[in-house]
Amino acid sequence: MEALLIPLAIGPWQIALLVVVVLLLFGGRKIPELMRGLGSGIKEFKDASKEDNDDGKIEK
Repeated sequence: MEALLIPLAIGPWQIALLVVVVLLLFGGRKIPELMRGLGSGIKEFKDASKEDNDDGKIEK
């Protein structure tokens, strides 16, 4: 099982390479818009999961 997790380890060079590729693909102006969209999506997901947990509670 540990052998399967080793390729998933991400080091500083892989992160730097990923950042460079993203900058080349999307450009500097598009990245803040993408991050806003990602942040709002995460917020909506958290709100929906909280509502789902509240619906599951039984009131006495």
